[in-house]
Amino acid sequence: MFTGIISGLGRITDVQSLGPDGSHGKRLRIEPPAGYLDDVELGDSIALNGACMTVTSFDRATPCFTIDISAESLRLTAGLDQPGRVNLEKALRANDRLGGHLVSGHVDGLGTVTHFAPVGESWELRIQAPKELGRFLAYKGSITVNGVSLTVNRVADSDAGCEFSINLIPHTIQETTLGDLKPGSGVNLEIDLIARYVERMLSSKG
Repeated sequence: MFTGIISGLGRITDVQSLGPDGSHGKRLRIEPPAGYLDDVELGDSIALNGACMTVTSFDRATPCFTIDISAESLRLTAGLDQPGRVNLEKALRANDRLGGHLVSGHVDGLGTVTHFAPVGESWELRIQAPKELGRFLAYKGSITVNGVSLTVNRVADSDAGCEFSINLIPHTIQETTLGDLKPGSGVNLEIDLIARYVERMLSSKG
């Protein structure tokens, strides 16, 4: 489990194929901030852009760590198939503060940035979500975008899908990779866990 509060900015520095064709996954080498791996052990979970991954090797001196990601996970996520910056979050401990909201680290769908522009001291980010995720998005509800816990400020349904709007404060721009986004960028989306269970209870015929 995670909270959607990013604990460090990392960089994918190397992507190696685990096989000869597209049916195989990739091995990613990630460089985290200095000291980030001090309490990390082999097999620990770290979310990369909101996708929960398992540490397969690490070197505290460098520092760097590796993860293996399957072809299926690569198909269902964005930003994990090439070198670049990524949001990092270590798995939640039982005694940690829950600063964001409960996040599983399982990507529910891919969204597309439709608008990203400054508004006063903040930035407005609009994202087009798949139509099937629209019923889980609500005004002032929670959504995870590339691993970042955010609050929905507007929802607009259409035949093409569901566009939602969020506001990013300068701190979020500085401490996450969301400032790198632009119209057309793909993003990983995870809906609120509570919304998922409410939808299941309401749709159950039992």
